[in-house]
Amino acid sequence: MGNGFEDLDLERLRRRRSEKWRLYPADVLPAFVAEMDYDLAEPVIAALRAAVDLDDCGYARPDGLGETFAAFAASRHGWTVDPGRVHLIPDVMAGVDALLTLATEPGDGVVINTPVYPPFFQHIGFARRQVVEVPLARTEGGWELDFAGLEAAFAAGARGYLLCNPHNPTGRVFSADDLGRIAALADRYGVFVMADEIHASLTLPGATHTPFVSLGGAAAEHGVTLASASKAFNVAGLKGAVAVAGSATMERLLARLPESCQFGAGLFGVLASLAAWREGADWLDALLGQLGHARGEFGRLLGERLPGVRYIPPEASYLAWVDCAALDLGSDPAQVFLDRGRVALGHGLDFGAPGDGFVRVTIGTSSELLAVIVDRMAAAIG
Repeated sequence: MGNGFEDLDLERLRRRRSEKWRLYPADVLPAFVAEMDYDLAEPVIAALRAAVDLDDCGYARPDGLGETFAAFAASRHGWTVDPGRVHLIPDVMAGVDALLTLATEPGDGVVINTPVYPPFFQHIGFARRQVVEVPLARTEGGWELDFAGLEAAFAAGARGYLLCNPHNPTGRVFSADDLGRIAALADRYGVFVMADEIHASLTLPGATHTPFVSLGGAAAEHGVTLASASKAFNVAGLKGAVAVAGSATMERLLARLPESCQFGAGLFGVLASLAAWREGADWLDALLGQLGHARGEFGRLLGERLPGVRYIPPEASYLAWVDCAALDLGSDPAQVFLDRGRVALGHGLDFGAPGDGFVRVTIGTSSELLAVIVDRMAAAIG
């Protein structure tokens, strides 16, 4: 590719102290967590260095956050956001926790589309709500929403819907038409929609992300969009995200967010988000080019070295959802790849029952390290 995204030093990466590089022994190559290997964008680095130089490590303030996010949303997604309806939260899942408490009751059903991000199960349970699974429908060309299943769940009494779009782990970006159908069902059955759009800024060429509440009408009346710079700019540990209302109704709900949402966010998370959204466009565009290359390169490597697996390139982000059933590795192939190949991948069953026989692979790395990941997978099956 001829850019800095390809110039990664594995020994330097191993000096990092995040969970990705500390959970497993040094002989294991980690590709299990949604964290890229690339260096940070220079505007983010500059903002964090300036804060350290000022010994500025106090509590977070959201000054300028609404205006900055609104400008980014307009530029990146064509979405007109009222800055006064942008609320600081520590991260997307903290926002989900708060919204579940405000908009649903203990015992209420909350719909999720499995296979899906594992913390969805845990946080719904911690909130004393009931997980209602409506699995995505698997087709020859990808993954689709099961609208009959959604309507049945809503009609049966589910009061919340935790929508992951772009979808983790499949990489699916749902269309505006799909989102409109969700909004119509939410309106008909009185369902509150929490749209987790944390991977939205990583939508790759060939797909278009539509923020849920940007549809207006029923979507804005029944939904809140949750967004963050954390995945696109690789700053998840700094803690900063936003909850966005598209209507006066939802703004009244967000106005009731507890103070812990502001004070649970990190000042560095806010500063990094401001820098990323204001000045990170060129870096982000280059990143999307790299990820477009990575999804194709990963498919090529699998075709050469593990031709039995099934892989549909993601429409967004840097996560690959790989069907390993043909390899006869059992229901948890990630464990086999770890034990025999010393490569750590996401366990498919962590994403729900539809993950049987799957692994999730983080491909936000260099071509060289992608080849090592696939080589280790291939070595595990001999």
